[in-house]
Amino acid sequence: MIKIFCGSDRTKIAAEVKKILGDNYEVFDGEELKNDDIINIFKGASLFAKKRKILLKNLTEKRKNAAEEDKAEGSRDDFYEEIAKYADTEHEVVIWETTLPQKKTFKDFVERNNIKIEEFKQAAPVDMRKVFGIFDTALNNGERAIEQLEEIEEKQDPYMFFGLLVSQALKKYEWRNGQKEKRVLKELAKLDIKLKSTSVEPWILIKSFLIRLSGI
Repeated sequence: MIKIFCGSDRTKIAAEVKKILGDNYEVFDGEELKNDDIINIFKGASLFAKKRKILLKNLTEKRKNAAEEDKAEGSRDDFYEEIAKYADTEHEVVIWETTLPQKKTFKDFVERNNIKIEEFKQAAPVDMRKVFGIFDTALNNGERAIEQLEEIEEKQDPYMFFGLLVSQALKKYEWRNGQKEKRVLKELAKLDIKLKSTSVEPWILIKSFLIRLSGI
């Protein structure tokens, strides 16, 4: 199994790597690798298990940094042409790139083996006024609140958005201390558990809450 992660949000990528590979895995940095090493990585077995957990980092950056070295040594195949030979590996392999290669060998490798690339971009700063406005709209009209959310959700982090919903709900509870405000906080507590414990896409859970908010 091979997965490819890329993007500027290193924190999210690191969390996803841990989710897939766990706490104990082998790390190989492209800056220190040569093409012959790829054979050993995919063909070899660890001391403790036949199936290895492997993280390959910065293979593209390595190729950029080694350009002059390659000229001196003569032409060499790139890493992805070599990795393509082991696309059906039994090892669990994650490739972490800062930027994706533009070379044809990489694109062929991805397309022929149906490799999924996941990109993790840093979320734009959350506009608190917009989040609070969506919350207030949802108190009366859930469908309109969803429309407002969909205008900004692509560039927002759902967990940061949720945190601001909680903040606004707490303020309203402090101001009014009413039964509805208490019910809203209870529902947000349930939503918090769902966000942490289920595999359902977080925006789906948040939208479901907003739709129900007017009737809580």
